[in-house]
Amino acid sequence: MPGSVRARWIGGGVAIAVVAAGIAFAVWPDGASAQDPEIQISRSACGQGWADPRAGVQTFRLHNTGTVTAEVDLIDPATGVVYGEVEGLGSGTTRPMQVTLGNGGYAFRCLPEDSSAIVGPTVTVSGGAERGPGVAPVTQNDLLGPLKSYQAHVTQGLGQLAADVGKVKDAIRANDRGASQSAWLVAHLDYERLGAAYNAFGDSDKAINGTAAGLPDGIKSPDFTGFHRLESGLWHNEDLAALAPVAEQLDSDVQKLRKSFADSQVDPNDLGLRAHEIVENTLQFELTARTDYGSGTNLATARANLDGTQAVLDVLRPVLAPRYPGLSKVDSWMKRTKAALDSAKRPDNSWTPVSQLSVPQRQKLNADVSELTELLAPIAAIAEPRRIS
Repeated sequence: MPGSVRARWIGGGVAIAVVAAGIAFAVWPDGASAQDPEIQISRSACGQGWADPRAGVQTFRLHNTGTVTAEVDLIDPATGVVYGEVEGLGSGTTRPMQVTLGNGGYAFRCLPEDSSAIVGPTVTVSGGAERGPGVAPVTQNDLLGPLKSYQAHVTQGLGQLAADVGKVKDAIRANDRGASQSAWLVAHLDYERLGAAYNAFGDSDKAINGTAAGLPDGIKSPDFTGFHRLESGLWHNEDLAALAPVAEQLDSDVQKLRKSFADSQVDPNDLGLRAHEIVENTLQFELTARTDYGSGTNLATARANLDGTQAVLDVLRPVLAPRYPGLSKVDSWMKRTKAALDSAKRPDNSWTPVSQLSVPQRQKLNADVSELTELLAPIAAIAEPRRIS
């Protein structure tokens, strides 16, 4: 997401870095000052400069005195649990790390580019509260099992998608609008359940599920293809014979994706990141009906997005369970939000359009999805693979 701003949360502390258009800037937390400890970061002086340890909220000024960019973690040296981190600390730069310190031992771990990790001196904090939970680092090896499981899940999902897109094509050829609309929804929801793999889909995602946003001729643009192009035609009484080539192209694009995905792999970083982003996009696009081209099925899409998020949580559960105390709360809000969306499905299996929701219904859905989005946010940082050596 170009131009996005993200704060990295680790346990009870936060390493603050704002990224805009790919450029990192230091953002000094409220209350920080020049009196805060300046911690030296280099191959030869990792973690030097912390002379007055104290409990509570503290901001460290991390100063990279070395010649290469480094990542910096504040850890419990006995367990490796991480309490704060800053990525991409450039040579000669200073950036903040704000953390909440409880009783116990701490040390800075410096990870310079192209060098082994260096752990600085241990500092003991006492006289405060028991420290909150940190995060045990997730390594590439920890994610091998989840990635393999998710890869298999997507491969199976693409097979189902291909079969169901074939039914859309057949129904349009048979000149049956009702059957075409029903088949379209089934196939579209197949695709919407594969949320964490979109980055691996590359250009195929735009061809299969892109919108007319940003196209010079809007819905009339020849570059407007895929599910939403079909949706526009099917629900606005476009001649089905004219839609047949669109369905053929969608079928071809899905088959192409199915073949190419066999030779690609989901990025390890994407699993945890997408768990949050899928629901965030649901809030932004589906609950506002910004992607409705006539079918009024945004709430069905939102429900499928939750299935996609659930698939990610299922494969990551062995990694998250010992690291994220809020996981049970995530599970509760997932169940609650699914039920809220299911209530929008009518007895005839059609879905209530967003525009027809009552104000209380809309407020409840927005509140439930917003709360779920917040609860999922830490998973990106927790499940990100880290260097530890």
